[in-house]
Amino acid sequence: MLEIRHLSTSDEDFSKRLDALLAWDSVSDAQVQQTVADIISDIRQRGDQALVEYTRRFDAWEVEDAAALDIPLKRLEQAWQVVSADQRNALEAAAGRIRAYAEHQKIQPWQYTEDDGTLLGQQVTPLDRVGLYVPGGKAAYPSSVLMNAVPAKVAGVPELIMVVPTPGGELNELVLAAAHISGVDRILAVGGAQAVAALAYGTASLPPVDKIVGPGNIYVATAKRAVFGQVGIDMVAGPSEILVVCDGQTDPDWIAMDLFSQAEHDEDAQSILVSPDAGFIDAVKASIERLLPEMERNGIIASALKERGALIQVQDLDEAAEIANAIAPEHLELSVADPQALVTKIRHAGAIFMGRYTAEALGDYCAGPNHVLPTSRTARFSSPLGVYDFQKRSSLILASEQGAARLADLASVLARGEGLTAHARSAEYRGDDAQKSCQK
Repeated sequence: MLEIRHLSTSDEDFSKRLDALLAWDSVSDAQVQQTVADIISDIRQRGDQALVEYTRRFDAWEVEDAAALDIPLKRLEQAWQVVSADQRNALEAAAGRIRAYAEHQKIQPWQYTEDDGTLLGQQVTPLDRVGLYVPGGKAAYPSSVLMNAVPAKVAGVPELIMVVPTPGGELNELVLAAAHISGVDRILAVGGAQAVAALAYGTASLPPVDKIVGPGNIYVATAKRAVFGQVGIDMVAGPSEILVVCDGQTDPDWIAMDLFSQAEHDEDAQSILVSPDAGFIDAVKASIERLLPEMERNGIIASALKERGALIQVQDLDEAAEIANAIAPEHLELSVADPQALVTKIRHAGAIFMGRYTAEALGDYCAGPNHVLPTSRTARFSSPLGVYDFQKRSSLILASEQGAARLADLASVLARGEGLTAHARSAEYRGDDAQKSCQK
């Protein structure tokens, strides 16, 4: 019989048990951190030579030199032709939907002019160069290419460099096809912490980027954390999560499969059901036990549900919303009769899937919104990846003569109060001159 926690908000120790369930230490151990630090240092010192050596060692691929790591763009086009028509159509449709959604996210420049002629505003520009990390080998995710590359291109990023590990030199055709339709400008067959370091600091053959996005293993995540500050990063993500809030009226088989959809990622994934209906919770548990043997990854699913899964009974949907906000999940399904009413009570979630027919899996591939989402309760203060992550904002200030005279007085008082005389006099010079000019 499958083991999965049953919790109830009426239990005296509920809060303590929930906190224990949600606890996740995403920090790498000392050995991983030291390994990554050594790799980064080596890439910074030896550049391409080190990159080639690590590729030979970790990917078991006898690459000749750094030039051999470059995958020609014509190879991406070839992959586009090689994949099946169904796959091409799916990639094209998904990319189109992601692009259409991303277009709505563009931050627009703005400015206004005050009565004295002083202009204030905001200029918006794209990042110059972005690095996209894509997992390779057994974990090949073309959807990850679309979700990271398309928003970057919508933002106007002129150079998008993708890195993907290729164990044994073997390329994944679907990943290359996704890169083709997403508009990737350059792609290299390299992965691991060494790829992150090369993107961050550059080598003789690879220019440094301004930001690194995309998922990876613990070494990649640790490397991204280590180079943050030298470059921007999207986030350091933890295991995948789903929280389903259900009123008890959805088919329990559907909900069981929704819980499976995240649990099948890996043993650390978290799947939680919250419902006020005790009988429905029992029905979902029965569906889980009946459907689990059919899953190819049933061992992983069972382990994830046992270690980090839960079935939680609440008093009502209002309390369910409170629990959802406390958990701040990556994915939140509101499988209820009136999701529009319930969603107004949700403050913390990466993506919210509303209604009985909106499976979280739609968001992973083709709904349109990004599937790169905050995990490990970081939805309390962060947001999904989007076009805005590939744009920068610069403040615009143009002081008129009259405005300079007015603002200089304010700046002078505040600067002298801080003991910064040069600040004060810098403003006063212009203010005095502007005041004389205005009096003429």
